Amino acid sequence: MQSSTKKNIWQVIMASSAGTLIEWYDFYIFGSLSYIIADKFFPNDNHTLAYIATLATFAVGFIVRPFGSIVFGRLGDIVGRKYTFLLTLLLMGGTTFAIGLVPGYATIGYAAPIIILILRLLQGLALGGEYGGAATYVAEHAPTARRGYFTSFIQTTATLGLFLSLGVILLTNMSMSSDSFNAWGWRVPFWVSIVLVITSYYIRTKLEESPLFKEMKAAGKTSKNPIRESFGKKENLRMVLLALFGATMGQGVVWYTGQFYALSFLQNTMHVSLSQSSIIIAVALLLGTPLFVYFGHLSDKIGRKKIILGGMILAAIAYYPIYRAMDQTVMLDRKQEVTSLFKIESHSESNGEGALVRHTTRIYTYSDSTQLRKIKTETISGDQTILTAEKDEIKVSRSATVWLIFLVFLQVLFVTMAYGPICAFLVEMFPTRIRYTSMSLPYHIGNGVFGGLMPIIAVSLVSKTGNHYIGLAYPIAVAVICVIIGGIFIKEKPIRDLSIED
Repeated sequence: MQSSTKKNIWQVIMASSAGTLIEWYDFYIFGSLSYIIADKFFPNDNHTLAYIATLATFAVGFIVRPFGSIVFGRLGDIVGRKYTFLLTLLLMGGTTFAIGLVPGYATIGYAAPIIILILRLLQGLALGGEYGGAATYVAEHAPTARRGYFTSFIQTTATLGLFLSLGVILLTNMSMSSDSFNAWGWRVPFWVSIVLVITSYYIRTKLEESPLFKEMKAAGKTSKNPIRESFGKKENLRMVLLALFGATMGQGVVWYTGQFYALSFLQNTMHVSLSQSSIIIAVALLLGTPLFVYFGHLSDKIGRKKIILGGMILAAIAYYPIYRAMDQTVMLDRKQEVTSLFKIESHSESNGEGALVRHTTRIYTYSDSTQLRKIKTETISGDQTILTAEKDEIKVSRSATVWLIFLVFLQVLFVTMAYGPICAFLVEMFPTRIRYTSMSLPYHIGNGVFGGLMPIIAVSLVSKTGNHYIGLAYPIAVAVICVIIGGIFIKEKPIRDLSIED
C-alpha cells in the first residue's frame, strides 16, 4: 500500500487541496467584504452596529462548524471520505453563489439579513465537514515519514483561499468605478465561486476512496456509531479535549488574528483604503505561504508539538508591539501636513430615484506622502440635502506600505508555525475507524468558535473601550492558556504508520 500511496499522493493532494481552497475562498469573501455587507444587508443608521451585526453573522458560520463536523464526520466514517467532501463542496458553493443574489435591506427589509444568516449557517455546516475529510484523505495516502510535509499542503489552502478572495475582490474593484463596485460589483466575487466549485467538483470525482478506509470497510471494521465511540469512551474523549484545549483553540486565535483581524485593523481602525489594505495582506500572505510546508516538513524531523506551541507563544509575546507599530504609521498628529497640496474633488450622479447624489472628497497630503481622504456623500432631493455617508480613508506612503507588509508577515509566520503541522498532529491522535469524526470536532471548535469569534470579540471590545489594542487581550490569553495545557498534558508520540488496527 505504501508504494501505491507514494505514486498517487500528488494527485490526491491536488484534488483535495483544490476543493478546500475553493471552500475557504467562498468563506472568506464574506469576511473580506463585511464592511460593504454591513451597508447592504443591515439598517445603516448606525454603521458601527451594522458592522458588528455583520461580524456576528460571519461568526455564526464559524459557531455551527462543530455541528457540521459531527454530521459530516459521522458520514465520512461510515460511508467514506470521498463522497462526504463532494457533498460539502456542493453545499458550500451553492450557498456562496446564493449570497451574491440576495437583494439588499433597502429592497426587502429585514428579510435580507435573515436570508444571509441562513446561508451562513449552511456555509458553516459544509465547512465543518470539509477539512476533516480532506485532511484524513491525504494523511491516509501519505508516506509515514513525510506525513507532516504532505498534509501541510492542505494547510496552505486556507491562506491561499483568503489570498484568492482578496485578489478577486481587488481585480473587480479596480476594473470598475468605486460607485459601481459599491452598488453591485461587490457581488461578482460571490458569482465567480460557482465556476470554481464546478471545476473542483469535477477534479474530485476522479479520486478513489482512501485505501485505509477501503481496507477497513472490506474487513468489516468500520464504526457503527462514530459519535458514540469518539465522545462516549473516556480515553478518546480525553484526547478530543486535549486536542481542543492544548492545540486547536490556540492555533485558531493565532490564525484569525494574523489574517482576519489584521485586515480588519487596517481597514476599520487605521482606515487604510480597501485596495491598499488588500495589497498589504495579500503580499504578506504570498510571502508567508511557503512556510506552511516548511514547518510541516520540519515537524517530520523534530516533532509537531514544539513547533505548534512555539508559534502560539511567539504570537502572544509579539502581538501588542506589532499592532502598536502598525497603528503608529497612520498617526497623523505626528506628521507634517503640506498645505499647498490640499485639494477638493467633487462629482455628482443620479441615484435612479430622481435624486442627485454628490460625493465630496477633501484630500490632505503629508510630508511622508501619506494622504487622508475625507469622503462625504450627500443626497439632494428638491430643496433638501441629506448627509448619507461620511468616512475617512488613508493612503499610506510606499515606505509605510513595506513596513506594514513586514508587520503582517510576522503574524503570518506565527500562523504557519501553529497551523502547518496541525493536520498531521490531529490525524495521529485518533484511530482510523473514528478519525474523521474525532479530529473534526476539536479542530472546528478551536477554529470555528475560539478563532471565529475573535474578530467580533476584538471589535466589540475596541468599540466599547475606545482602546485600539484591547482586542488583542483575547487571542493572547487563549494562546497562553493553550500553551500551558498542551505543554503539560500532551505527550508527543513517535511518528508511526496509520493502520485499521489503531
